[in-house]
Parts: sequence; structure tokens; C-alpha cells
Amino acid sequence: MKEIMLIFQKNKAFVVYCILALILMLVSVLAPYIAPFDPLKIDMSNSLKAGNSIFLLGTDQLGRDLFSRILYGALNSFKMTFILVITVFIVGTILGALAGYFGGISDVVLMRFCDVFLAFPGIIFAIAVAGVLGPSSLNTIIALAVVNWAKYARVSRGLAISMSKKDYIKAARMGGAKQYQIILRYVIPNIIPSLIVMATMDIGTMLLEISSLSFLGLGAQPPTPEWGYMINEGRAYIQTAPWLMIYPGIAMLITVTIFNLLGEGIRDILDPHKDY
Repeated sequence: MKEIMLIFQKNKAFVVYCILALILMLVSVLAPYIAPFDPLKIDMSNSLKAGNSIFLLGTDQLGRDLFSRILYGALNSFKMTFILVITVFIVGTILGALAGYFGGISDVVLMRFCDVFLAFPGIIFAIAVAGVLGPSSLNTIIALAVVNWAKYARVSRGLAISMSKKDYIKAARMGGAKQYQIILRYVIPNIIPSLIVMATMDIGTMLLEISSLSFLGLGAQPPTPEWGYMINEGRAYIQTAPWLMIYPGIAMLITVTIFNLLGEGIRDILDPHKDY
């Protein structure tokens, strides 16, 4: 406990990032209780209203409260992002660890698959996959998971190869430990910290990728509030109602920045060469 307190005392900025990230997630979870209006309720008599005492951030072309839609958009965006990050983290870590530890033909086959997926520009490949599967939130997650698992597998594989050469792994083998016990007790727990840093820093990136597909009409479908699609809807009104693009864009910018800084903070804390 003292070591943990010492780490937090020497990384006050990291504590701030944690608090900000928690606030963002808390706001998104409490969106149904915080939002002043139903984000799906259409009221044409209030369409394209600028921000005022009733509609804090104004309304969209259908008279829906923009502030409420941004809050619900945060809930939907976070939900999709965390499902995506957890999926690629688990799949990539397990496959990479198994291939790196056992080596042989399984390692060669996995790495060739990784080379194929990493050879294409990620977002272009995701657009192609999402286009084939059809526009929906689930298909967006599947498309981006297909693209992003490979980098986790490659990093996990490299770390597993390094771990398999450690003396305590050799001692465990000599002591009669079974292969799956070594992987679960020693290999995976020791490679997870580095992958957690990757996953944390990927939260912002994957949120942008999800929003990009939604912006192109391949992600969340109307009337579901989602930041990328909201920005797309606001394009037609950039001259008359710029707030339709500006406020969702600001929300996305703040969220991505906070999670990127949080990832860097975790990386600094988990750096074994840093002197506390």
C-alpha cells in the first residue's frame, strides 16, 4: 500500500487523468438520469435553435436537444469502444502468448496472418469489412476487431518469447509444472502490464475509428445518438447551425485527449526502469 501511495504522490498528473476519465465514464453511465430531454424526441417547432436557457447546446434539425444527445452519445460510444478494446485485448493476448510460448508451426501461421492484417491501412480494411457485413454497431465492432487484434497478438507473442527464456520459467518446467499452468501463472500475468498500456492508449484511437465508421454511415444507425454520426448529420448545417458539428467534435476531442494522457501515465508508472 505504501508503494502504491508513493507512486501516486510522484505522479499527481496521472491521478488527475484518472479522475477525469472516471468523471467521463460516470457521466456516460448516468446519461439517462442527467440528460434533461429524451434524445430521440422530435419537436420540429424547436428545430435548429441556438443554445439558450432551455436547450443548453441548442437543438438539431429535428428539434432534438443536442446536450442530451451528446450525453447519450457518450454512453453509446464508450460502450462500443470498451467492448472493442476488451475483445481485441483478450483475443490478441491469448493467441500471441500461445504462439510465442510454444513456437513452431502455430507461431509461423499466426505471424503470417498478422502480417496480412497489418499490411493494409487499418481504417480502409475496417471500412471494407464493415461494408461487406452491413451498417450496424455490432458489425462496426467486428470490423475493427478484425483489424486491431493483430498488433496485440504480435506484441504478446514477442513478450511471451522473452518470458519463456526466463530462469523461473525453466525452473517451473523442471519442477513438473504443466504447460497451461506456466502460461496462466507466469507468462500471461507478466505480459499483461505492457498490453494494458497499449489498450488504454487505444481507447481514444478506437473511439475515433468507431466514430469514423459512423460518420461514413457504417456504424450506429439513426436515430441512435453517436458522436460520429451526429457530426455527419451536422455537415449539411455547418453554415446555419455550426454547433451541430462543433459540440460533438469537442466532446470527442476531450475524451480522446484524456484517455491518451491516461495511457501515457500508466506507461510511466509501469516502466520498470523508472526510479521511484
